[in-house]
Amino acid sequence: MVKRISTADHARITAAIQQAEATTSGEIFCVLAKEVSAYQDISLLWAAAAAFVLPLGLIPFGFEPSWIPGMASGWDAAHLSGHLTESSQALAAYALIQSVVFVLVYAALRLPPLRRRVTPRGVRRSRVRKAALHQFLAHGLHVTEERTGVLIFAALEDHQVEIIADKGIYSRVDQAVWADAVEALTEHLRADRPAEGFEAAIGLVGTVLAEHFPPRARNPDEIANRLVEI
Repeated sequence: MVKRISTADHARITAAIQQAEATTSGEIFCVLAKEVSAYQDISLLWAAAAAFVLPLGLIPFGFEPSWIPGMASGWDAAHLSGHLTESSQALAAYALIQSVVFVLVYAALRLPPLRRRVTPRGVRRSRVRKAALHQFLAHGLHVTEERTGVLIFAALEDHQVEIIADKGIYSRVDQAVWADAVEALTEHLRADRPAEGFEAAIGLVGTVLAEHFPPRARNPDEIANRLVEI
């Protein structure tokens, strides 16, 4: 797991952004997010499904309330009220088992490695993308003069990287060109080298921007050159 990076690492990333932006009118901003979603809804859905399905496996084995200590008296009653009592005890025992299964499964799925495995990739991708878009807007990358802002976003718990380019870039650059930058950052994060990863990604993004958006005669620095950790 990548830990919060050092002050020296932040300085390296800032320098990489400044170097890249010296060759382009584009603006680059970086965000490192520990967690974009708690995925509580996914954990609840899996826990509810487990509580409904798993206890059914006890029925073929002749499940009885007496299997649970304290749920049955041990006396048999032959009359009608006795059968009603047995049914009530059986329902109560079954509900208790469902509750236990629900709590255990939900607790297990709050552990990040398990939570990540049971959360569909499409759901994780969608929420990482949503979080990245939020950061893109929150830091004003959509209001640069020529709409040439680029966000490099990494989500640690989800093991995903997103690169979002503003309208001015999106209309002129094939989105597939960002694949190398995404791969470079992903590989370095996997090896617990976040600073090197961002430096590599920034360099690749800067190369693309320099090709399509060379620096203007008046080339102000519109967005802060830094990495934000959230």
